[in-house]
Amino acid sequence: MNQTQPIKTEVDPVCGMSVNLATTQITADVDGHQYYFCAEGCRRAFVENPTKYLDPECVRPKSWWGRYLQRLRKATGGKAMKCH
Repeated sequence: MNQTQPIKTEVDPVCGMSVNLATTQITADVDGHQYYFCAEGCRRAFVENPTKYLDPECVRPKSWWGRYLQRLRKATGGKAMKCH
């Protein structure tokens, strides 16, 4: 019987998408911790201001996209979405 290994994933701290660690090459190291991203735009936003995405007190949804993501997280129970 052939069993496949489970796919190792991390959550993109900017958009909340699930990122496959075996295939992504978009990463950033902040304070000795490696973060993984679904797109270069998410990585850039994170590197410019990591506190915005790591400190839960600082995260407040702004704009229609932020409100959309907040509603999506609520609808999915906080479960990360799969990366495209």
